[in-house]
Amino acid sequence: MKLIYRQMLGFFAVILTLIVVLGLLFINVTSRMLYTNTWKQLQSYSDSLIEDSMRYDPATKQFEGFTTVPLENNAQLLQRQNVHFTIYSTQSKLIYSSSNYTSNITNSDWKKLKAGKTIHKMMDRPIKPNGSLKPQNSSSNSSRKANSSSSQSRPLMTDVIRPYFYKGKLVAVVSIGSFVSNIQGNLQQIRENLWIAFIVSSIIALILSYVLARSTTRRIDKMRLATHKIIQGNYNVHLELKGHDELNDLSADFNKMTDSLQESQEEIKRQEERRRQFMADAAHEMRTPLTTINGLLEGLAYDAIPEEDKANSIKLMQNDTKRLIRLVNDNLDYEKIRTNQISMSRKVFDASDVLHNLAEQLTKKAATQSDEVKVEVPNTLMTYADYDRFVQVLFNIIQNAIQFTEKGVITISGAKIDKGTEFKVADTGIGMTEDQVKNIWERFYKADRSRMNTKYGESGLGLAIVHQLVELHGGKIDVSSEYGKGTTFTIFFPDREHAQHQSTQEHSDDKN
Repeated sequence: MKLIYRQMLGFFAVILTLIVVLGLLFINVTSRMLYTNTWKQLQSYSDSLIEDSMRYDPATKQFEGFTTVPLENNAQLLQRQNVHFTIYSTQSKLIYSSSNYTSNITNSDWKKLKAGKTIHKMMDRPIKPNGSLKPQNSSSNSSRKANSSSSQSRPLMTDVIRPYFYKGKLVAVVSIGSFVSNIQGNLQQIRENLWIAFIVSSIIALILSYVLARSTTRRIDKMRLATHKIIQGNYNVHLELKGHDELNDLSADFNKMTDSLQESQEEIKRQEERRRQFMADAAHEMRTPLTTINGLLEGLAYDAIPEEDKANSIKLMQNDTKRLIRLVNDNLDYEKIRTNQISMSRKVFDASDVLHNLAEQLTKKAATQSDEVKVEVPNTLMTYADYDRFVQVLFNIIQNAIQFTEKGVITISGAKIDKGTEFKVADTGIGMTEDQVKNIWERFYKADRSRMNTKYGESGLGLAIVHQLVELHGGKIDVSSEYGKGTTFTIFFPDREHAQHQSTQEHSDDKN
């Protein structure tokens, strides 16, 4: 069974049950109200009868009995309204009866009446008055059958049996009643009206159930259509949020899922583009040395190279072979660093000595560019990092500064700051544009394409490796540059406490 039909059935059952319960309660309350009103009216009639017909001795003020004329007049008036009454004396003797029917008053009823209680009988089978309230015992089965047969032919009545006292003494009991058929006729009319209302309400409930079920299933249908779009590869799908129910929460989660899928798809496209670019850049980087080596080998094979140039040709092939090896090694290092496959052995050491040693090692290379290398660091600058990787980071950045600076100054500085150590490598070289600054961390990217075949940094992987290594330390690297005036790299390494706290927080996030 479809969801819409199950929901319709559920809504319809609830609404229908509510209607039935309310209908039954209404009938019960109405029936009780009709009987209560009838009893009140009969009680008022009874009080009027006694008040109009009671006879007193003017001298002694004693109760003498009832006057017949008022009773007969009232009997005629009440008979038109199908109201019948009977008056009994204190000795259970019949004083007056307006008809052939009277209530069946039992001995237990008489005890209640003598105690001053008024008795209400909702449905009572009347008996014929015989001058005595005491039950008549019949010894013959035939008489019992006759009484049973006659009682079944008597109409049902609702009675009020009310005692009357004068000066604290019971003087009379009035049994007054009306045919139940009058009340049942009113109840029947009410039931018929309720049946009509029930049928109309059922139709409305059915329509309302469909509307409620459809409002829910329509939102589910929208989710289903959105899911089909996602299956077809369209992740730019959002569901409208309405209300604060569970379906709205599900729609919100669905939207978050589509956003995540959209971001993942875009990231996949970016990674694919980077892969294609990487293959193109790698092929481009390898093509030149391979072409050179191949050309020289062919020249040697066919003796096309003079004897005096063979040594130089072999040296060129060696240099290009080493360049290819460096290119492959750099790319492998980058992938290992990027995928966190390298081990880090961080410790505290004096970075001041390291920077002076690097400056001394690169002085000869700086001289080829007519550059001057300056070191401005304190005598002692304790740093928490992996020693070898720290050297690799600073070596690459200083070497990069030398490569793009001619007849300038490269200044290496370091200082202790809050939560770690900060290093700067500033040069007065050619600088970079804003677009170049944005892309320098990409593999094989070179800000100056004319220098792609120089001795230092020809692979275009140096700064990409630097960026990954600094991030593995939990540090940060920034670059600021002005075209034609120079570039400054700023590297931050966190201290031991901050680095451990960062590592703990990342581990907790991974678990979550």
